[in-house]
Amino acid sequence: MKLLLYKYRIATVVSLIVVGIISPCSPASPAPLPSKLAQSNSQTAIDKLNQGLQAIQAGRVQDAIAAFKQATQLDPTLAAAHYNLGLALRQTGQLQPSADAFYRATQADPKFAPAFANLGGTLLEGKNFELANDYLLRALELDPKLGFAHYNLGLLRQQQRDCDRAIASFKKAIEYSKNAPEPHYHIGMCYLQQNQSDRAREAFNQAIKINPKYPEAYYNIGSILFNQRKFQEALEAFRKSAEANSNYPNAYYGAGLVFMQLQKYSDAVQVLQFARDLYNAQGNPQWAKNTEQLLQQAQNLNR
Repeated sequence: MKLLLYKYRIATVVSLIVVGIISPCSPASPAPLPSKLAQSNSQTAIDKLNQGLQAIQAGRVQDAIAAFKQATQLDPTLAAAHYNLGLALRQTGQLQPSADAFYRATQADPKFAPAFANLGGTLLEGKNFELANDYLLRALELDPKLGFAHYNLGLLRQQQRDCDRAIASFKKAIEYSKNAPEPHYHIGMCYLQQNQSDRAREAFNQAIKINPKYPEAYYNIGSILFNQRKFQEALEAFRKSAEANSNYPNAYYGAGLVFMQLQKYSDAVQVLQFARDLYNAQGNPQWAKNTEQLLQQAQNLNR
């Protein structure tokens, strides 16, 4: 029996909200305007921008969105307001409005590399690969050391099944974003696609060194060990995956397969029931069905 892999979607946009007080002389702000009214609107827009940033730091995303929108209405040339609006909208899963906001940020400041990178990442998640590629390349023209732009470009190439170029992009991302575990993880996924399991395991371990609570990385290590029939080691990897995220159903599904191989059917029933319930709760009916079928096998063998 070969372990089936279920790949959770990994977010494409890896960047930070712009924080700090933005003064009228900041590069992210518009040039001084001639009329006193325009200057007043610009300062008020900056105040709204800072209100939005404070709301983000306090975890009030909807308040932040409202403040950023007000800032963009008061001063449509304030690129930082459009940019942070895009990030906040992306955080709530609003892909198209997020892409629109990032686009407006690039129009307000055509040299704003992170805006191009996030626009590319959002378009990538929306499956618009051609435009995503164009904007990501533009971001890297403006800033060749922008780590998350290299990362998003790697994800794009991975989606296109061009693993060699994807790995090259992820390695660039690692060079410029040394504390990010995701590029290592996706290098591992590329190596799995190329049937290079040892190199994949090494890459997943690198991701775990940076983030010891990376359930997907532990799960994929477990899947490699399971397919190598190293069942006890695989079980330990699945246990660590569940410890990293107790609501990660793959960890329990993988453990269930190990218990089936070890003929520990009562243990298999327990973890497979938990996996099935999690898949259902998380809106994944296909994998809930797969798990239910395996659970029935375990229950029959446990009689």
